[in-house]
Amino acid sequence: MAGSILPVIYGNGTQIIQAPGYVTLLQEMVHEARVIPMGKLPHSGSGVRSYMGDSRGHWEGTTLVVETTNFLPGKTGIGLNGGGTPTSDALKLTEKFTRTDPNTINYEMTIDDPKTYTKPWKVGFPITQESGYQNFEYACHEGNNAMFNSLSGARAAEKLTN
Repeated sequence: MAGSILPVIYGNGTQIIQAPGYVTLLQEMVHEARVIPMGKLPHSGSGVRSYMGDSRGHWEGTTLVVETTNFLPGKTGIGLNGGGTPTSDALKLTEKFTRTDPNTINYEMTIDDPKTYTKPWKVGFPITQESGYQNFEYACHEGNNAMFNSLSGARAAEKLTN
């Protein structure tokens, strides 16, 4: 989950959508969509685990706080695109989103995994809105022959008509 929001060399767009009872975070990198229930709903049971964990959100004043638990142990780490030291089944991430001006949200993540780290630690950075920016599809095009085949077919058709 952390690998989706931590900045990397490209694809760092984040779109935040708020609806009644939910906040959705759309990450450009690997096109993750996190639908976060708001309020005092309990987390899923410990038998339900995933790469992205189980998130719950609430407001502390004007700060959106998201707590995520129930990660698959040993599958991802806290680093670029989920790399880094693998985390355990005890991992809990607490994110805080605080708007500091019309174009900036201060983002802070607390990493708490007592089976992996000696104490909780934090990472933070500003999320800035760039006028006109929109998330792009995240897709790999290696082995995609569509453009080559389309152009080859068009050139062959042109030869037949000339």
